[in-house]
Amino acid sequence: MTAAPKLDRIDRKILAALQEDARLTNQALSERVALSPSACLARVRGLERTGVIQGYHARLDPFTLDIGLVLYADITLDGHTPAELARFEEAIAALPQVVEASHVTGSFDYILKVVVADMPEWTRIAEGLASADLGVERINTHVVMRKPKFFVGYPIAGS
Repeated sequence: MTAAPKLDRIDRKILAALQEDARLTNQALSERVALSPSACLARVRGLERTGVIQGYHARLDPFTLDIGLVLYADITLDGHTPAELARFEEAIAALPQVVEASHVTGSFDYILKVVVADMPEWTRIAEGLASADLGVERINTHVVMRKPKFFVGYPIAGS
């Protein structure tokens, strides 16, 4: 694993500003962080090149996109060898309904964020995961009822 890049106060200001509004022009961003436009652009490109900035995205309301259910699924696997984990991760990467996945510590192995039209669609996916020789021992589902707080970015110390 490579070491994380060293971020100074200006890098952190740039990151905080872009998390708040990734559509900022370079000119507006440079004014916000008190750099020349060329120096600001060089900083942003460096943050992109080192992987600190991994992309730019629009946050969408899933319920305006014919998505009826958002759910989280805790997945417990039978085995934990690198090959078994890789096989499971490859299978979920191929499912467009799995929009986020995390390998975690604790009483289960993965947390999946899944979006589906309805419960029958989720049932088909869950049954497919359980029967696909992926070593799935247990699936525990949590259906999102409402979302009182949305992810809008990471706290950036020193910004």
